[in-house]
Amino acid sequence: MNTRIELSELVAYARRHSSFYASHFTGVPDNVKALGELPVIDPIAFWKDSQNLDQWPVLTASMDNALVFKTGGTTSAGKFSVFQRHEWQTMVSAFGRSLSGQLSAGDRIANLFFAGDLYASFLFTHDALAHVETDVVEFPFTGQVDSNILADAIVQHRINVLAGLPAHFLTFAAWLEQHSRVLEGVTTLLYAGESLFPAQMKRLGRVFPAARIASIGYASVDAGFMGASHRDCALGEHRVAEGHSLVEILDEQTGEAITQCDQVGRLVVTNLTRRLMPLIRYPVGDRACWREPANTPRRKFALRGRCADSQRLRVGILTLMPQSIGETVQRLTGSDDWQLVIEQDEGRDVLLLKWVPDAASPVGEHADRMLHHALTADYPLIEQLSAQHLLELQIRRCAIQDLSRHPRSGKQQRVVDLRDYDNLHAEDHPWKR
Repeated sequence: MNTRIELSELVAYARRHSSFYASHFTGVPDNVKALGELPVIDPIAFWKDSQNLDQWPVLTASMDNALVFKTGGTTSAGKFSVFQRHEWQTMVSAFGRSLSGQLSAGDRIANLFFAGDLYASFLFTHDALAHVETDVVEFPFTGQVDSNILADAIVQHRINVLAGLPAHFLTFAAWLEQHSRVLEGVTTLLYAGESLFPAQMKRLGRVFPAARIASIGYASVDAGFMGASHRDCALGEHRVAEGHSLVEILDEQTGEAITQCDQVGRLVVTNLTRRLMPLIRYPVGDRACWREPANTPRRKFALRGRCADSQRLRVGILTLMPQSIGETVQRLTGSDDWQLVIEQDEGRDVLLLKWVPDAASPVGEHADRMLHHALTADYPLIEQLSAQHLLELQIRRCAIQDLSRHPRSGKQQRVVDLRDYDNLHAEDHPWKR
């Protein structure tokens, strides 16, 4: 594989067939030799007009033989990710092969990801499991399965691997504890979509005492396959999906590439296999750091939370759109100064919306209640997760100086992720083995 040639051909193709990239690459030389010669995508500009797929300037061709999935938000308001069918098969086959190391011959796997409403995770996992390089059995339950039915089926069919979202695992674990049930036959929990934290893993360990916990892999419906989960990866760590994606970690202020280990920056990906909806230096919204020296084959990196300027925020099974939340704050309070803070408290996610009232405006507790009502109306999962003690939504008025700013640039941060990712990489954690 000659990455330089692949990159040059990808840029030429996107520039020739996509009006977005033709404009985006203005001033870029014809013969691109390195990623640093290309501008990083502005996600807002990238997704502009994406609601009309027939006229979206990012696409390089018409959707004649394609798959369309939703990425964030509701079906009416969310953005869409488009694959040619052979691109989808290329991605799921590579992901499935990478997953082989996490599975053993004869494993019986419950696919607990969510399906319907243009969600990709269930279909993605189902298709990927067809390419695992060992004989396994899939039980395609989906995430909507009743906990009682699932618990009985796990015992009856000797299912030993559960694959799903952390929030669904935690919901199921809470049900098992309430019914005094322990599933000792479950040997592996494969998660995706959000990080798991130590307090949450202790809760899972009480009802799945024999289970090791590992990422199923790092992929998203918009950015594609980015990182493989291997047995030598601690929680949150992945290895670059070479031949499929080029992964960069960039300084969040200067935009310079970070090459040394353990320095956190924003993760930017270039997908080498997609042509209908090219992604070239696309910021996925995650922060990450390298865990191995440069030039290490399939170099390992660790995810370290969401970026302050992320266009999409994942908390458990809940996907939040910060731009939309800002519009709600402005509409209800007239304030443009706000911040989302995410923390962990005894295994529960705490989502705090801080906002600054105008001194001349008579808003107070009533505005707090309006914001709480508006957010729960826009994101119905908030009430469900709150009832399951997995999430707490707080609204807090504050002074402008109480909003966190970046220590180097002084810029106000829209998203502040205070969850502790350092503890995920401790060498003595038994669940990484």
